[in-house]
Amino acid sequence: MKRISRLLGVLLAAGLIALPAQAATDEEAMIERSMTVLTELQAIQDTRIPDLLLSRAEGLIILPANVKVGLIFGARFGNGVMLVRNADRSWSNPVFVSSGGGSWGFQAGGQVSDIVLVLTTRESIEGITDGKLTLGADASVAAGPVGRTAMASTSVTFDAEVYAYSKSQGLFAGVSLEGNGIFIWKKANKRFYDDPSAANILASKTPAPAPAPALVAEVTKMTTGATSAVAEEQAAKAADPATAPPPTEAKTYPLPDAEPGTEPPGT
Repeated sequence: MKRISRLLGVLLAAGLIALPAQAATDEEAMIERSMTVLTELQAIQDTRIPDLLLSRAEGLIILPANVKVGLIFGARFGNGVMLVRNADRSWSNPVFVSSGGGSWGFQAGGQVSDIVLVLTTRESIEGITDGKLTLGADASVAAGPVGRTAMASTSVTFDAEVYAYSKSQGLFAGVSLEGNGIFIWKKANKRFYDDPSAANILASKTPAPAPAPALVAEVTKMTTGATSAVAEEQAAKAADPATAPPPTEAKTYPLPDAEPGTEPPGT
């Protein structure tokens, strides 16, 4: 237990060091770090979230400095923010969330990761705002697709409710998070908004305190661009001459033999 405690302390210290030093409160630092995680993910061409997935996103959860520690028993936990789509497809103010989950098996060591979850259904969001959403049980979860083939809007069928991306050692990749729970972090919401209710925060049309509007603007820019890119690609495909007749089979027209019967032997 002492070994786990020491390891946990080191990992938590690393997570705190990664948060912006200029932020006045922990909540402000969390929002600023969340925006950094999101922009870093989208800056990597081969591992960024595909446009089609972003255009379909009903919610985003960003968990900076998510800690994974294990010594036979394993645990993953962290805090972050969640933004959801409004009825007009705009984005809500961010609410603070926490995550946690356990595992069993031969494992030892620890890791600090940045995690981004893309929620594709309203049901998954409602599960969180009602109290808790367990990935893999209450909502299907899959590792987020990466690579250039995932960037084509028609190349992947997104049928999971949640897609997960994780950045460890400087590289984003898809990650499985089955068994992890997502909870509303009421104390942080109370400190930042003076209101612990996620429902009230998500429904509010009043701009959130800084730096939350900057995060909302970044998410809006990112998803609006993705939606436009998907629409352009679909329009381009629709404009293809799909009704054109297929190419005809090549034909040959042999020349007449001017001197029949004079072929060389063996032909």
